Amino acid sequence: MASARCGAKTRSGTPCRSPAVREKERCRMHGGAKGSGAPIGNQNALTNELYTREAIARRRAFNQMLREMHEHLRDFDEKT
Repeated sequence: MASARCGAKTRSGTPCRSPAVREKERCRMHGGAKGSGAPIGNQNALTNELYTREAIARRRAFNQMLREMHEHLRDFDEKT
C-alpha cells in the first residue's frame, strides 16, 4: 500500500485502489499500461462520421424541419 495509487474513479464512484504503473498516474486497467489509449492523431473516431459537429448540426436542423412540417400539417388538418 506504500506505492502510488491510481487516480481513476470506479463505476461506483470510489477511487481505484490499484497501484499506479511506474511513472504514470493510472493503473494498468485505467490507461497506464503500455499501448493503452488511442494513438496520436487518431482518425478512427471519424470513420463513420456520425458524431462530427457537422453531422450533429445536420441532424438537429433536419429534426427541426420535421417538427415544423408536422406542425403545419396539424394546422392544415384542423382547418379542413
